[in-house]
Amino acid sequence: MKKILLVLCSVLVLALLIAGCGGSETKSEDGKTVLKVGATPVPHAELLNFVKPQLAKEGVDLQIIEFSDYVKPNLSLNDKEIDANFFQHIPYLESFNEEKGTHLVNAGGIHYEPFGLYPGTETSLDNIDNATIAVPNDTTNEARALLLLQDNGYITLKDGVGLTATTKDIVENPHNITFVELEAAQVPRTLPEVSFGVLNGNYAMEAGLTVADDALLYESDDSEAAATYVNVIAVKEGNENLPKIKALVDTLKSDEIKQFINDNYNGGVIPYK
Repeated sequence: MKKILLVLCSVLVLALLIAGCGGSETKSEDGKTVLKVGATPVPHAELLNFVKPQLAKEGVDLQIIEFSDYVKPNLSLNDKEIDANFFQHIPYLESFNEEKGTHLVNAGGIHYEPFGLYPGTETSLDNIDNATIAVPNDTTNEARALLLLQDNGYITLKDGVGLTATTKDIVENPHNITFVELEAAQVPRTLPEVSFGVLNGNYAMEAGLTVADDALLYESDDSEAAATYVNVIAVKEGNENLPKIKALVDTLKSDEIKQFINDNYNGGVIPYK
């Protein structure tokens, strides 16, 4: 009897292990493979909604979870609440991993969003003397904002600071600019209170602003920034080659999505080459 019980227990444990391994591919009621992707609303969630029908044809049930900030999507991914996210560029991803101890990786580059300086209470850079400029306060995006201003001759940063630059690294400020450091999502909301604001592309678009029509300064699409700040599909390390992840990346890099981007975002989103 003891031997029989031992065998039954062994079989039960093995069955549970097999079930646990198979549970990584959740199925929807109609048998499709569930793929949960976190994204900021514009343009990321919009692009995901555009490819959702195509992925359904390939047997993938794309479920889109929208986030309004840059921290929760990575924490949710790290905690396995979602399978992937789509909102960030590689320098931010690498900085987040270093700061939070996460192990998230790039599964594929999709598009680039030019960073721009937009009007606030002032509408011309002729009035930049003694201006207040709102910039994102996270490490990589603050550096990107400062580098944009340096590249256009408004400030000078310490040699070699690159993507780690903060306002403390400004060595020349001939226009006596005051910088207001804010969480990236807050910058558009402060435009009525500051002279200018440097905005991430997605938050500019959410605020109804476009690079072509509204930005006073912006990164060119053939610049080093275009390659450096490509927006990616991020996943937990080891999941980048899962079939459903590869299907998502391939669909987002298709000619159809490139045409959709070019037709709808007025230069604010540029397909990654």
